[in-house]
Amino acid sequence: MAKATGKVLLAMSGGVDSSVAAALLQREGYEVVGCFMRLGTPGESLAEGLHEADDETCNVKIGHQGCCSISDAKDAQLVAAQLGITFYVLNFKNDFGRVIDYFVNEYNAGRTPNPCVRCNDWLKFGKLAEYAKSIDAQWVASGHYARLEQVAGEPALLAGVDEEKDQSYVLFGAQRDALQYMLLPIGGYHKEEIRTLASEFGLPVHDKPDSQEICFVPSNNYMDVVGERAPGSAQPGDVLDVDGNAIAQHDGHQHFTIGQRRGVGVAMGYPVYVVDKNAEHNTVTIGPREALARTTLTADQTNWLVDPPRAKPIACKVKIRYNAPRIGAHVQATGDDELRVTFDQPQHAVAPGQAVVCYESDRVLGGGWIKQAE
Repeated sequence: MAKATGKVLLAMSGGVDSSVAAALLQREGYEVVGCFMRLGTPGESLAEGLHEADDETCNVKIGHQGCCSISDAKDAQLVAAQLGITFYVLNFKNDFGRVIDYFVNEYNAGRTPNPCVRCNDWLKFGKLAEYAKSIDAQWVASGHYARLEQVAGEPALLAGVDEEKDQSYVLFGAQRDALQYMLLPIGGYHKEEIRTLASEFGLPVHDKPDSQEICFVPSNNYMDVVGERAPGSAQPGDVLDVDGNAIAQHDGHQHFTIGQRRGVGVAMGYPVYVVDKNAEHNTVTIGPREALARTTLTADQTNWLVDPPRAKPIACKVKIRYNAPRIGAHVQATGDDELRVTFDQPQHAVAPGQAVVCYESDRVLGGGWIKQAE
């Protein structure tokens, strides 16, 4: 079998997944160019030998356990040096501010954001794709657990074979015509196989722990970011029961998300959940679990990787959160930029602001951002 040829720009985070992706692409015959996206604070000192454009303003701290710290840049550089591939650090701090602003604005609007999806859309397969063109790279690659295969003569985005690590959900926003330029080298492997390959390749990050937190929320308390970027936005308001009666006070609706049980702070004699939020009136409604049940949702800002099902609803599976299972539903594209999902069984904790992603077997059909649930 002939080896692949051509130049590929690979997003390298300094973790084991993107490092193995670099080694696999190189083994397949690609000319690999590694790229670390620097998203942190001004004033940080890059490791010796790392170079980037001038600092731009960004006043949010990037955690050392995330996917974009300076120590991660050094790890990525070590891997690139060992593999003998070209390596760049790109200053995306100003662009990343858009992701952080989105995150804060969504919470203040009463929704629950997913910054990882936006980061992929706007940076990894947005700004990075533009940079790939500037260096004459034919492909953009990442270390996501998802696959690209030809289906009926066109590239299709599929779930990764490792169901526990599958990241196809966070890639649904990739443009349909951009799939032909994407490479996802590790999607056909399980995590333990990637660890084994990292050891076989002799990569220095083979035993590096996976990042768990949102990279710009190092404290694991997202309200620290909301308070820093939008001082005074969280204000006291009423906690309501399902009949609309005020039964307590809260410190700001931003502290709560649909489906939340812990930390509600109100004793009702039975388990209570956050069942609704109203940012305009700064209220949080709590109630029993059954009050969370929803049968339909509508989503906007849609992105389809197949022809949208406009004529009639289609049966498929959907995910309403990153860590949620795929569930049976019927989906139809409505209007120019909306879709409607009718669940086969009522679902709990459908949170506006999250993405809903549609699947046919393992193939991602498309998705959108949840606007409301009924």
